[in-house]
Amino acid sequence: MGPSGSGKSTLLYLLGGLTHPTEGRIWLDGAELTGRSDSEVTRLRYEKIGFVFQRFNLLPTLTALENVSIAMKLTLFPNGNGKREMASPVELLELVGLGEKTDHRPSELSIGEQQRVAIARALVRRPAILLADEPTGSLDRANTEKVLDILCRLHAEQGQTIIMVTHDPEVARRGNRTLHLIDGVIQQ
Repeated sequence: MGPSGSGKSTLLYLLGGLTHPTEGRIWLDGAELTGRSDSEVTRLRYEKIGFVFQRFNLLPTLTALENVSIAMKLTLFPNGNGKREMASPVELLELVGLGEKTDHRPSELSIGEQQRVAIARALVRRPAILLADEPTGSLDRANTEKVLDILCRLHAEQGQTIIMVTHDPEVARRGNRTLHLIDGVIQQ
């Protein structure tokens, strides 16, 4: 948690191997990310991490179901290594309360619904770790509560580690642990 510009998103991208650190080392489940090739980091990310981006990154010409399903197609490695059982996109959309909107395109969905599609997409590979960048930042209170309820349920029922960045103290209170980041430094 921290104010805008404190480095929350940068920290999340470092943890997920999307950005390389200028100094220090990053470890993920016993494997060091720093110093590895981009393809090796991509493989580790594929096997362990799901991302919920602040801007959703939904493809506007695809339906909700297609936006979730595309995560299955874009992440398979050609030699078969790293393949795992994937979650059903339809079941994931039902999980996030959008089972009846599978054929809607992003422009036909509210901001809260688009965010829930992004969450469903991040869960396709059943990641052990879910990194969420301001997943409630542009939502009203009702949709914020829906998204937080989904994330809490995933943690409780499926044991997922969820690392979420926010500037909202009400959102941070729902977490098990809160770290504060100010000017790129974690405050103890």
